[in-house]
Amino acid sequence: MSIEIKAPVFPESIAEGTVATWHKQPGEACSRDELIVDIETDKVVLEVVAPADGFIEEVLKGEGETVEGGEVIGRFKEGAAEASSPATDKQESKKPAADDKAVDSDAPAGDAILSPAARKLAEEHNIDPGAIKGTGRDGRITKEDVKNQVDDTKSSSASTTQKPAVAKPEMNLAPGERLEKRVPMTRLRASIAKRLVNAQQTAAMLTTFNEVNMGPIMAMRKEYQESFTKRHDIKLGFMSFFTKAATEALKRFPAVNASIDGNDMVYHGYQDIGVAVSTERGLVVPVIRDTDALGLADIEKKIVEYGTKAKDGKLTIEEMTGGTFTITNGGIFGSLLSTPILNPPQTAILGMHKIQERPMAVNGKVEILPMMYLALSYDHRMVDGKDAVQFLVTIKELLEDPARILLDV
Repeated sequence: MSIEIKAPVFPESIAEGTVATWHKQPGEACSRDELIVDIETDKVVLEVVAPADGFIEEVLKGEGETVEGGEVIGRFKEGAAEASSPATDKQESKKPAADDKAVDSDAPAGDAILSPAARKLAEEHNIDPGAIKGTGRDGRITKEDVKNQVDDTKSSSASTTQKPAVAKPEMNLAPGERLEKRVPMTRLRASIAKRLVNAQQTAAMLTTFNEVNMGPIMAMRKEYQESFTKRHDIKLGFMSFFTKAATEALKRFPAVNASIDGNDMVYHGYQDIGVAVSTERGLVVPVIRDTDALGLADIEKKIVEYGTKAKDGKLTIEEMTGGTFTITNGGIFGSLLSTPILNPPQTAILGMHKIQERPMAVNGKVEILPMMYLALSYDHRMVDGKDAVQFLVTIKELLEDPARILLDV
């Protein structure tokens, strides 16, 4: 029975997608619900699974081609894969014997004895038969023995340290020629680029800076890390403190938690904070909903969950939709200071950075403290400079005295 393979029906906000990867090729057997193809959209990668046990009969849309929601991209057939039928294998093994004009079913190669099919496969992959241990009768080398040797050779080659592409002699570069590689921009990265450029062109973006002493939070984590991990089965990180501090600051400065819709300013009575996550496909921003109602452990679990989903390309449209404020942490990559770009239609974004020990003046004395620069980029059309500066100062004060987060002071 032949079944149409269709692209998923896209949400209203997505017009089309791109065939990213065919995980199964025509004739290759696959099980029911096994992943067969990925469809990449502007926001997420959608998976299409096998509707039954069988094999892909035909691919209608190749990798890189554009598809619409519900469009037929291939055909699937239930039952055993035709490409691996016994008749095919028999014909393959007989063909070399005819080509080599062999009367006997086996042919010697040096001290080794191998079948015509095995000898042809060895020649194709430049394999020395003498290096293969035969498992057939009387030590004969079978086609399967050669296949195993080929696989072992490939594995060994892949595990060795690879040299830069420019150093490979097979590149045959002309004198003075330099290597270049042109790769099409993924749909997700193109969408990110478009949004970031649009944010810089349409918003009156401004960035204000401050710094925070991370000593108190680091001391608290050290004191309670073991008991926190035992109770909640997750480690206590820095992001949960920043999320709670930002939540409290957003309640005090509603304009920073607002968004712009045309000529309207929309003030949100809730705090949905997006956490920027870097992946191989690009930057994604899953949203933690109602952070005011969540504890530190709840936030940490959400961050770990979203981080895992982001790396595996499993985030859903709903998990990345909305958000009233965004936090991005360039410090995990070593950034000491940066100016984050707004995530439209939000009016502000907080940038965290690397914790670095610096000499600081404390009560007239110089002390070495673990300091972090904070950056708040905001849309000046919506947020006044006074509110932006006070918002950042509030976050600084809450982080330097974490008890204030719990006491709501």
